[in-house]
Amino acid sequence: MNAQLRQTMRAPRLGFLGLGWIGCQRMQVLADSGIATVAAIADPHPDAQARAAQYAPDARRCADLAALLDDDLDGIVIATPSAAHAPQAIAAFERGLSVFCQKPLARTAAEAAKVLEAARRADRLLGVDFSYRAMAGVPALRDCIQAGELGTIYAVDLAFHNAYGPDKPWFYDIAQSGGGCVMDLGTHLVDMAQWICASAGHDGLVADLYAQGERLRAPFERVEDYAAAQWRMDNGANVRMACSWRLAAGCDAVIDVAFHGTRGGAAIRNVDGSFYDFTVERFDGTACTTLAAPPDAWGGRALVAWAGRLRDGAGFDPDAMQWLQVARTVDAIYGR
Repeated sequence: MNAQLRQTMRAPRLGFLGLGWIGCQRMQVLADSGIATVAAIADPHPDAQARAAQYAPDARRCADLAALLDDDLDGIVIATPSAAHAPQAIAAFERGLSVFCQKPLARTAAEAAKVLEAARRADRLLGVDFSYRAMAGVPALRDCIQAGELGTIYAVDLAFHNAYGPDKPWFYDIAQSGGGCVMDLGTHLVDMAQWICASAGHDGLVADLYAQGERLRAPFERVEDYAAAQWRMDNGANVRMACSWRLAAGCDAVIDVAFHGTRGGAAIRNVDGSFYDFTVERFDGTACTTLAAPPDAWGGRALVAWAGRLRDGAGFDPDAMQWLQVARTVDAIYGR
């Protein structure tokens, strides 16, 4: 089937596993793009299947992964609780399917390594929904930093504070989620720092995690709602990160990713507390150049790009190993 896909470059047939808000939003964007066919949808809850069917009325409805894998698919899109990501992705690879997975790819670096090995062994395309990479202006900012236009990047400041926190109970069960605000929000920040700077590592990492004001100690038995960490990447840049759920920040969200270099700086920042509107700016002393500003419909853009690569016949991409580096830094923040 995948050989045929490579030969004909037809629209790939995809199955969606997990039909909550994020799964349905990504499905809608993909369906509107026309780049792939939503052939099957799976969720144990019939009401979730019914909501999702409005975006893919012809898709076969399935109760679980096993039923989904019985369909004639080229890949699956996973939007389930974090504990399920690794076993579900591995099962798909073993059936010869490609995978696009919600972040985090897995709860731990050990789990992530198993997923990556399964993808490599099957020679199938793996994508992870680190969606902020796809915002307007962000790829251009990455290019300018990696071209040395800001000089040597020596400091990166990362913040993601969500005034509400997740509304699904599984986020608060560490066995299912793998962690709290770091796993939910901080993993995006770690990825942005490493991807934009083309650097990884976590030398000298120190971190403090809290739950309702109480400092937690490893091994953690409950999820954190505030975390602060500092480390050095392998390019020598100092990284400072803070993230939280339900922080009294005076707005819905504070999201700020800033880069400081010897010849300039740059920042990606949300606008007026929005979860969706961002500016991307470059700084030269007191001068500011805007690289991108709202509106920008970036949600789902990463999935569409992955589906386009799948349509064009892409198999395993060694660049996927970068997600193992993200998982290793997250592990270090948790003291693993």
